[in-house]
Amino acid sequence: MKYEKLNDKIYVCTSDDHTFGTDALLLAEFSNHRKKDKVCDLGTGCGIIPLFMQKEKPPQIIYAVDIQEKAVKQLELGIIKSQVESIVPICADLKNLWSSAPVGTLDLVTCNPPYKAANSGIESTITAHKIARHEILCNIDDVCLAAEKLLKFGGRLCICNRPERLADVVSAMKNHNIEPKRLRFVAKSPESPPWLFLIEGKKGSKPFMQIMPQLYINNSMGFTT
Repeated sequence: MKYEKLNDKIYVCTSDDHTFGTDALLLAEFSNHRKKDKVCDLGTGCGIIPLFMQKEKPPQIIYAVDIQEKAVKQLELGIIKSQVESIVPICADLKNLWSSAPVGTLDLVTCNPPYKAANSGIESTITAHKIARHEILCNIDDVCLAAEKLLKFGGRLCICNRPERLADVVSAMKNHNIEPKRLRFVAKSPESPPWLFLIEGKKGSKPFMQIMPQLYINNSMGFTT
């Protein structure tokens, strides 16, 4: 294990099993979290999203949920190293949170979910990677159901996923009273197809979705619109 430095104060503990990529950072930025927010990050892994949120405008509290004990231990190490107090690590199955969860009280739920449907694509031989990348222990419907229960009316769910799963994500949101409100695609350049989308839905909202300018990621130039 090693520590990745986000700024002078915030560190993320990573390992071969649990690390993070650009998509998680983009999702954290896209979420537009606020200081007054009560937040839950589902499938938090090493805790990159809750820890990234500590850089600016740290939310009031962030529940960071993951089913894998090693991931939660890494998050705990990151919390200690960063000396933050507003992140609450929870080792639990997001499908079974309800006995002690803050049901109906949260402002924001984030999730960087498994992108691949079960039994699709080449599965990793590493169990932690398999769980993170394929819908083995949870699927997008489970994520949206959890968000529906956790969010207060008007609360927001922010998710990232691959473009080929867009219809699945929108359908799951609508099935659980979460109306898609903002959508942004991410590509490497104007010439290349999107490799990621970022979407925000609001619980109990009326239909209307804003399609944002496409975000381009160029290794030499950073992020552009």
